[in-house]
Amino acid sequence: MSRQPTSHKIAIRALPKGIWVLGFGSMFMDMSSELIHSLLPVFMVTVLGASMVTIGIIEGIAEAAAAITRVFSGAISDYLHRRKTLVILGYGLAALSKPVFPLATSSWWVFGARFMDRIGKGIRGAPRDALVADITPPGLRGAAYAMWLAVLPALVAVLLLSVGIREPVLPLHDRERGNRLKLIDGRRLPRRFWLLVLLGALFTLARFSEAFLILRATDVGLPVSYAPAVMVIMSLVYALFAYPAGAAADRLPARRLLVFGLSVLIVADILLAMATSPSIAFAGAAMWGLHMALTQGLLSKLVADNAPNDLRGTAFGIFNMVSGVALLLASVIAGTIWSLAGPPAAFIAGAVFALVAAFGLLLLGPKTEKPRHARQG
Repeated sequence: MSRQPTSHKIAIRALPKGIWVLGFGSMFMDMSSELIHSLLPVFMVTVLGASMVTIGIIEGIAEAAAAITRVFSGAISDYLHRRKTLVILGYGLAALSKPVFPLATSSWWVFGARFMDRIGKGIRGAPRDALVADITPPGLRGAAYAMWLAVLPALVAVLLLSVGIREPVLPLHDRERGNRLKLIDGRRLPRRFWLLVLLGALFTLARFSEAFLILRATDVGLPVSYAPAVMVIMSLVYALFAYPAGAAADRLPARRLLVFGLSVLIVADILLAMATSPSIAFAGAAMWGLHMALTQGLLSKLVADNAPNDLRGTAFGIFNMVSGVALLLASVIAGTIWSLAGPPAAFIAGAVFALVAAFGLLLLGPKTEKPRHARQG
């Protein structure tokens, strides 16, 4: 008897070629980024003498800048009907920022390079998220977002995206409706979308910059030369579980998966707060990666499912802007608590935020008990 292919394998085969291109493009860019960003917090503390509050401010402002930029890039991609150009521009700007980091002689140099890198991320973020939804059938969006979010050098990423992906042609009525760029269009975003924006902000308040994971591992004895191992472990777990979690998001209730993801984040925070050795810090980083796998692709899928076709870029821009402002607050709060009360207190505070977010999701969250297909514009 011949064996029938499993639904998991069928889903992988059904993903459009563009999803694979976006996935590998993201992988190469993030490989380039992690080589630098995994050592950056330690470099700032040990070489440049930066305080934890300074690191929190730099990380927070950089991520907030990325988030605010996403609003404009997302709306512009809806207006121009050209998402690929903005995606390539964003990756190119991030690639140009990479040589600045090794030349930095002060925290201001680091801030400038980090700001440039995150602006590039902001330019590409919302158009890329919207492009994933544009080229993927609704029933496979969870798997598709997991595929490109399962990310581990930069010029390869730009080349891949330039030659390997084609944008779909929108229906005529969507093109005509998109030939304007007005703030009033935001009124066409449904109530469920705005609840997701609030939910994303709560998630982000519970999850500050990953720079603090690296600093925590070195704080409990990890040699600086091994600091990148923290991000390797986190990214590896993220990559291993992102696709299964995304595929599950196409079948299982979203609320249940999100609460489970927040529970995993609480465990990660507790492990990092109680860490007395690098091995425990590594376990916390692994759980952090698992929580990212469970939640990030799912949140993107929900945004895509609850936004009109011709406003997807705008919707992703708004969602990421609000989350970015929340990340600014979370990183500054974490850096301040770390400086005043020590590293364990910073992670305990993160666990408390995650617990509040979980209760808020259970009591007030959007009704997401059944996966829904995208709304037509």
